[in-house]
Amino acid sequence: MAKILLEIVCASIDDAVEAQAGGADRIELGSSAMVGGLTPSLGTLIEVKRRTKIPVLAMVRPREGGFCYSHDEFLVMMRDTELLLTNGVDGISFGMLREDGSLDTERCRDLYNLVRPKQAVFHRAFDLVPDPAIALDELIDIGVNRVLTSGQRRTALEGAPLIARLMAQGRGRIEILPAGRIRPNNVEDLVAATGCTQIHLSAFSRRIDASMRNSEIRFGSDPSLAGAEYERTDRELVREMRERIDHL
Repeated sequence: MAKILLEIVCASIDDAVEAQAGGADRIELGSSAMVGGLTPSLGTLIEVKRRTKIPVLAMVRPREGGFCYSHDEFLVMMRDTELLLTNGVDGISFGMLREDGSLDTERCRDLYNLVRPKQAVFHRAFDLVPDPAIALDELIDIGVNRVLTSGQRRTALEGAPLIARLMAQGRGRIEILPAGRIRPNNVEDLVAATGCTQIHLSAFSRRIDASMRNSEIRFGSDPSLAGAEYERTDRELVREMRERIDHL
C-alpha cells in the first residue's frame, strides 16, 4: 500500500513547526480554528514558509458561519488569495455556496482561475451541499484538485460510505481528502472502509497562557473562548498518527 499522506490543520507558526516535527506531509494554514478556520495573516504565512519545508495550503474564509458570501466578502476573498499567492502559498482551500446550499459555481470558477496552477481545494463546505454527486462533478468540471469531506456526517468514519462513493466517482479526476475527527484509534477502520491515501486532521492539545491572572477579566463575546486556554498543535499527537498510518 502507498504511503498515506498526512495533512495537519495549523493556526500559527508554532503549530506549523510542531506539525512538521511530528511528521506531517502538508499543512492547511488558517486562523481561528475554534470556528472552523478563517484566513490566516500574511505574517503567519511568511513565517511558516520560512520555517518549514513541506507544502502549505491556506484557507481563504472571510468570516465564521456559513459559506454564502456577499459581493464585498467575495472581493476580500479574491484579494486575500492574490496576496497569499504572492507570498508563496502552495495552494488555497476555499468554498462558496448559494443560499440553497448548492455550489456557487461562478465564484468557485473565478477563484480557481486565480489560484491555478497552484493547488485548489474545496473545503468542508462540501458537506453542506444537497447533492454531493452533482457537486463533485461540478468541481471536476471547474478543475479543482481536491475536496475535503467527512462524507456529510459528524465524523469521517461515519461518513465512510459516501467518501468511498465519491472516491470511486472522482477517481483519476479529483482527489478526495477525508476529514472529521480522524484519530489513531479509528484511522485503520477509515482506510479499510474507503481506501483513502490521504487524511486531514487537527492534533491540538490545550495550553494555558499564564499572563491571564485576573479572573474578573474576559476578552471577547464568547465566554468559552475568552479565557487563558488556547490550543497548540502537539508534535507527539502528530507523530502518533504518523506511526499508526505508516504501519497500516
